[in-house]
Amino acid sequence: MNRIDLRSANLIFAYLNRAQLHKANLSSTKLSGANLTQADLREIKLQDADLHGAILQGADLRSADLRLANLLDANLIDADLRNANLSGANLTGGCLRGANLRQEQKEYAANLRSARLFQADLRGANMAGVDLSGADLRCANLVEVNLRGANLYGANLSEANLSDAFLSDANLDRAILREANLSNTKLERALLNEADLTRANLSHAIASDSKLTKANLSHANLTKARMNRVDLSRANLLAAVLIDSSLIEGFLARTNLTNANLENANLFKAEISSANLTGATLHGATMPDGSTNSG
Repeated sequence: MNRIDLRSANLIFAYLNRAQLHKANLSSTKLSGANLTQADLREIKLQDADLHGAILQGADLRSADLRLANLLDANLIDADLRNANLSGANLTGGCLRGANLRQEQKEYAANLRSARLFQADLRGANMAGVDLSGADLRCANLVEVNLRGANLYGANLSEANLSDAFLSDANLDRAILREANLSNTKLERALLNEADLTRANLSHAIASDSKLTKANLSHANLTKARMNRVDLSRANLLAAVLIDSSLIEGFLARTNLTNANLENANLFKAEISSANLTGATLHGATMPDGSTNSG
């Protein structure tokens, strides 16, 4: 069935297990509940198709056109989505555990700009280099997901679970991460300028060399976070918890640390001269000059 034209066809609950649909045109096709397990869907056109609840487990969707497709509650476990275009697609409640969206070369990165992934299950998915700018990832499960070098500019990750995720070199500028779980997350060299991390959990996170200028980290938990050489200039860390955190050589110019808890934090060689430390707890902290604060 390669190159077959089934535009606007009714294939609800169709059994297409291992179907050969390479370069087929199924734009606007009704495929809700269809079984496309391990189907060959390379370069297929599924623009504006209805795949609500469809089973695409292990399907080969490389270079597929899924723009504006409805993938609500779809099963995409272990699917190959490299270079797929999912711009504007609805993946709310979808399961993409172990899916491959990795960028191996620039042209092979999946496009998920403005995609809806509310409550989606992306555990362990390989999404390195993927474009998720403006995507809705609220309450998504992103445990152990690989998002190295991904573009999450302006994405909404409120209450998402990103524990043990890999976000090194990712762009999260202006991303919304309110109450997100980023414990044990790798954020080296990540861009989080003007990001909203209000009440986020960053305990044990590794964010060395990351940029968080003007970021909002009020009431965030940064216990035992490693943030050496981090740029937190003009960031808001009102009442943030930084117990046992490492901020060696950090840049905290005009940073708001009002009522922050920096007990036993390491601030050796950090720039904090213009930071607001009103009401901050610094007991046991290593100060920029190497001395230990006993207050």
